[in-house]
Amino acid sequence: MSVRKSPPPSGPGSAIIKRARVEDEDDENNNTMTMTVASSGEGQRKNALIRSVKRTSGLEAPIVSLTGAHGGEITACKFDPSGQTLAACSVDRSISLWKTYPPHDNYGIIPNVHKTAILDIAYSLDSETIYSGSADGTLLSTDLRTGSRITKYSAHYGPLNSIAVTISGGRELVLTGGDDGIARVWDFSLDSKQNPVAEFDDERDCPATAVEWSRDGNQCFVGGVDNEVKVWDLRSSTILYTLRGHTDTICSLSLSPSGDYLGTYGLDSLLIIYDVKPFSSDPMRVYRSLSGAPAGFESSLIKLAWTKHDNGSRIAVGGGDRSVTVWDVDTGKIAYKLPGHKGTVTAVDFHPREPIILTGSKDSNMLLGELDATEAL
Repeated sequence: MSVRKSPPPSGPGSAIIKRARVEDEDDENNNTMTMTVASSGEGQRKNALIRSVKRTSGLEAPIVSLTGAHGGEITACKFDPSGQTLAACSVDRSISLWKTYPPHDNYGIIPNVHKTAILDIAYSLDSETIYSGSADGTLLSTDLRTGSRITKYSAHYGPLNSIAVTISGGRELVLTGGDDGIARVWDFSLDSKQNPVAEFDDERDCPATAVEWSRDGNQCFVGGVDNEVKVWDLRSSTILYTLRGHTDTICSLSLSPSGDYLGTYGLDSLLIIYDVKPFSSDPMRVYRSLSGAPAGFESSLIKLAWTKHDNGSRIAVGGGDRSVTVWDVDTGKIAYKLPGHKGTVTAVDFHPREPIILTGSKDSNMLLGELDATEAL
């Protein structure tokens, strides 16, 4: 792992600020920033529009650009469980590591982690290890303190599309889904390092494109090219029920913080929220069907996420329109349409404690933004 000690001001971790300045000590204590936006030329301060923006997080600015670390499209970006750092992976086979808070350093690059494009990453629950899956079907664990590889599994025949991590029975388990149509569960603490502890195969040879855990770690959600989400029982390896409603490939799955709802996004450009509580009055289990985020024509496995600081009152996903769409879950209405990228937005994540949104794109860049700030992304 290469360590970056002092990135240039215009490079990784640079904040996009419209001539921001703190007016006085009172404003600083109130976490309010004055934004000066020139209306007729940058030098004409007398004609500038002055407005105050209520700050809602510990970011350096309402919008922070994280650039320069990757030479290819970003396929996933995630906060670590503590929220202090974040990581991104790319088709350039590397993983970049960043500080969430000022000065937003790109403090490390782990190059050539896999031999092919990295398609997904996930943190261990103690934030010390990162799991990564690639287009050649390999699953790796990497020590984030040293940048060295811990374990390598030949997990799937064909691309490994999705990774999810949970605690079940006191053990940290890693769930993966791949193009071989099988979802597998791995326990990195066992000595038999090449064998999964469970396999979910419906024998339809349908690529598994997205996986997620239930809150208690006893059930696994597996979405695929058959447009369905199958809910598997971890102990018996049987399908408990199937979630239907999409008309095209399932791109991503994400469980709400409460564990009661599962968000799914598909290439049909629909985001469907299912009720996955043990007992549901609706046999279809559809709670919300949301539109407004076009998947585009590139067939990217675009990832969605729930807000965490407010127990999942909002849900967001990127799209082929180069923006991020955020819905209010209770009303089903679009709360934000956030531009800022120059390519399809492939990944979204939310900070565990603050209203901070993280987005990654095919333009190889990431943005950090205050979701509730007046100045949106």
